[in-house]
Amino acid sequence: MILRFCLVIMTVVGLLSCEKNDYMNDGGPSDAFVNMTTYDFLKSHPKFDSLVRVIDQAGLKDEINGDITFFASTNYSVASYVAVKRQEEIIKVGDENIDFGIKDIPATELRDSLQIYMFDGKINREQMSTEGAYYTSRLGAVQGVRFMIKLRRVNIYSTFLDYVDYVNLTKVNGTLDSDEPDQSSIPENLRDLSYDCQTSGIITTTGIIHVLSDNHRLFFNAQSFSN
Repeated sequence: MILRFCLVIMTVVGLLSCEKNDYMNDGGPSDAFVNMTTYDFLKSHPKFDSLVRVIDQAGLKDEINGDITFFASTNYSVASYVAVKRQEEIIKVGDENIDFGIKDIPATELRDSLQIYMFDGKINREQMSTEGAYYTSRLGAVQGVRFMIKLRRVNIYSTFLDYVDYVNLTKVNGTLDSDEPDQSSIPENLRDLSYDCQTSGIITTTGIIHVLSDNHRLFFNAQSFSN
């Protein structure tokens, strides 16, 4: 009963956020199914325009439509990544006025990187826990890196309910930060990168979609950039 109430409150909060920030929402837990493929669902929402271009450039439409769980990034996430790649190219060619975009990023680079958001099978809230579990993405094993999928429990809505569980994707670099006795000693570039989903549990005709927060940068890129 508590979990059902939590989901209802999360839906209400999500809908209010959608109205204010024009975010996409999946219609709530009572109707999580959408009668279209994962790719077509993403293409039908303007918030994923840039992600669809990345998918097309990488040639991953068929893989996106496989039996997978996909953590989708919004336009904000893609834009911040492309800004970094553009800055790299500006430094390389010495021209601040270059025309640079997704079309200029090698397909192989995008293909390999995008696969880190793709996990075989359907991983929905029912398969998750607050302890979390490690999953291997479609990219395969990556030395020194693991991906944890979990429910991150928060108590910020204590006036209305006991807790809210957010679907969370964490890129764990080496050991989990929380397992380290002195977390302050972890170098910045080796810290875990953890992001909640603003919308979760969208069931398409081919798989599951969880939508990462806008502050996530595509491919977990942490480089700084200048406009």
